[in-house]
Amino acid sequence: MKRRGNPGFDLYRPREEHDLLREAIRALAVDKIAPRAAEIDESHEFPHDVLAALTASDFHAIHVPEQYGGAGGDALAACIVIEEVARACASSSLIPAVNKLGSMPLILAGSEEVKQAYLPALARGEGMFSYALSEPEAGSDAGGMRTTAVRDGDDWVLNGAKRWITNAGVSKYYTVMALTDPEKRTRGGITAFVVEDGDEGFSFGAPERKLGIQGSPTRELYFDNVRIPDSRRVGEVGAGFAIAMATLDHTRVTIGAQAVGIAQGALDAAAAYAKERRQFGKPIADFQGLQFMLADMAMRLEAARQMVYVAAAKSERGDDDLTFFGAAAKCFASDVAMEITTDAVQVLGGYGYVEDYPVERMMRDAKITQIYEGTNQVQRIVMARKLLERP
Repeated sequence: MKRRGNPGFDLYRPREEHDLLREAIRALAVDKIAPRAAEIDESHEFPHDVLAALTASDFHAIHVPEQYGGAGGDALAACIVIEEVARACASSSLIPAVNKLGSMPLILAGSEEVKQAYLPALARGEGMFSYALSEPEAGSDAGGMRTTAVRDGDDWVLNGAKRWITNAGVSKYYTVMALTDPEKRTRGGITAFVVEDGDEGFSFGAPERKLGIQGSPTRELYFDNVRIPDSRRVGEVGAGFAIAMATLDHTRVTIGAQAVGIAQGALDAAAAYAKERRQFGKPIADFQGLQFMLADMAMRLEAARQMVYVAAAKSERGDDDLTFFGAAAKCFASDVAMEITTDAVQVLGGYGYVEDYPVERMMRDAKITQIYEGTNQVQRIVMARKLLERP
């Protein structure tokens, strides 16, 4: 098996620096993010104050390499940040998660020119990055995209639309996949570009009205003869689909981390409630039926966490089986998050069903982790294909 680089941590045990990182980001999340989570959900507004707090501590894009002014955090560090923020507020966890998703194509395949143009700005907090692959007629079937980029001298002219773009309208930079050869499509006909907010002809649709992650705007992107220089191309012409898939191999792990964080927040709330709520003269935590329920929640959560951390190690090394493990970590952790948040609502009973308590929000937020960056049905296809490739 091919291994590259230094993973920075043991396969199953984070290093001391990761433990210290967790303490720091948890303290920030408890102090600055958790008190705002319900308001963020209710108002449907992007939390600029949370972005400022994360940026001040270098947690908004911890993955950016040191050579570009970033903190140089490894894959596990990024997962820990996302997990701990999601434990308090899933919407806020999409700040570091989507910054990694949007900029990962540059890190994996960008020229030194494009890296220098955008990664230091991201590290300084001058603008967030979003990722634009999906379209109205191209969700799971990315090869069905219709957005085009036509070469015109030293420029490219983009036309089309993207849908379901996370943090659209608040991000400054967008990594956009577009058809440059409609005949080849996924076999060399898609190319990646950076589009900037403010480019002439680039605009946004209205925010989507969603079930969860209410504080993270999801909008369409429109390209009407958007002219950008070739210097904003990411990777070789025609390499866009391969870059997009390689990006998802790495960032599906972070969605697993987000799911783990949401589930942890729900388990924490359920366990605390069970110790306080009294029925039949004693705390409901004393009843064996509920103890079994909490035990199962904790067991599944820890299994998901360990799978995510193993996948993070593989992401850092670039192991050959990352595609399988990235899909497995995302799929398993998100299914577990949906189960645990639903169980948490059940533990709280009627209180779990009302907005005065956080678990109904966590259940709504958990659902999207089974859908974005590839539905869990697609993840199972990915895993099966990799499994069947093995001798």
